[in-house]
Amino acid sequence: MDIREIKTLIKMVTDTDISEFEMESAKEKIRIKRGMSPEIIQVQAPQQVIASAPAAPAHHPALPAGAPVAPAPAVEASTPEKGKAITSPIVGTFYRAPAPDAAPYVEVGQVVEKGQVFCIVEAMKLMNEIEAEFRCKILKICKENAQPVEFGDELFIVEPL
Repeated sequence: MDIREIKTLIKMVTDTDISEFEMESAKEKIRIKRGMSPEIIQVQAPQQVIASAPAAPAHHPALPAGAPVAPAPAVEASTPEKGKAITSPIVGTFYRAPAPDAAPYVEVGQVVEKGQVFCIVEAMKLMNEIEAEFRCKILKICKENAQPVEFGDELFIVEPL
């Protein structure tokens, strides 16, 4: 096989959706691979910060000896008192609207019906619409338009209706 035939094969691979081409004859073997091998990257989600009251002293003068002391309830710093978080199901880029010049899918205070689109998360050039799983009211939009998001990142805080 001469260089012109190899160039023709390479052009064929790059002009199509073929990512790998292999050909073998009695005298020759050629393998053309397009792109890099997929690399699996595992990322651990950051741990949530939990704010709690300082440790209670071992002895309270107002309580009788032996009376149990109830610890103060832990409060998550990032979650509001009411509402449910809508999180990203994938790693990608968060978009509030279907196009740069279009109106956002939802706004704070808007009531969203089940099946209605909240936003798009783009991953590997695929636009994934994030839809409401239940009727709710938007309390907070947690991400800016075109901001990268990780799996499990909060996108919206909603109040189920």
